[in-house]
Amino acid sequence: MTVCTRFAPSPNGPLHLGHAYAAIVAHDLARERGGRFLLRIEDIDGVRSRPELAAAFRADLQWLGLSWDGETAQSGHLARYAAAGERLKAMGLLYPCHCTRAEIAAAAREMGPDGPVYPGTCRGRHVDPAAGDAAWRLDVARAMALTGPLQWTDALAGVQQARPDLFGDVVILRKEAPASYHLAATVDDAADGVTLVTRGMDLFAATHIHRLLQALLGLPVPQWHHHLLLVDEQGRKLAKRRGSPSLADRREAGEDGAALAAALRACDFPAGISLGEGVG
Repeated sequence: MTVCTRFAPSPNGPLHLGHAYAAIVAHDLARERGGRFLLRIEDIDGVRSRPELAAAFRADLQWLGLSWDGETAQSGHLARYAAAGERLKAMGLLYPCHCTRAEIAAAAREMGPDGPVYPGTCRGRHVDPAAGDAAWRLDVARAMALTGPLQWTDALAGVQQARPDLFGDVVILRKEAPASYHLAATVDDAADGVTLVTRGMDLFAATHIHRLLQALLGLPVPQWHHHLLLVDEQGRKLAKRRGSPSLADRREAGEDGAALAAALRACDFPAGISLGEGVG
């Protein structure tokens, strides 16, 4: 089977060194196996998405010396997310929820990978989805009862037992966007023929939910490769919101992109930047 990977940035801010490292990992794993490397722009995050950044992303990747074999944008796939959502509703697995983040934080009894675990406030009670904005949540316990035990495999961490229950009833269809990250990424990876999902360790736990969605929707199951993250001297992952230096700034300043890519491959990072720790 031909290996297919993807790099899937969101255009809500410029790319930084962490993105460069992630793109290089995905690109190189595909190329060394004679496979395909795709670029996917995840541009359905409401007003936070800035369409003009997609062009900068392409320029950044080319500057690093990376090439890709196809490009797609999530904004062109809204119908597929809606169809997946309707299928889950028809299975009796989604329910509407009007709870705010503050209400959830106040009522939550435990913490999960994404923060306070939703306590199931709207599960089993009548909530009119037409009465104001509603998110649609997945009844995870009911879904797990349908699928039975599930596994998934990470190329570095090995076989994992799927534990979607750690998240509680996650949002599948968001109030302010066509789909959650969980649904959109899972559906797109299947539609795009991605066989090796590469991403940072910060998304390792999300795979438990994605594996459940694959089973419910009858989607193919890829292998995953969760790589370490680049972190700053405080041990925090590089992030747009913390002003991590952008690739565009480096590119426009005349820095050698191919040399930077070679340094990242050799784990020769700028002062104060290092690789974080893995699972376990």
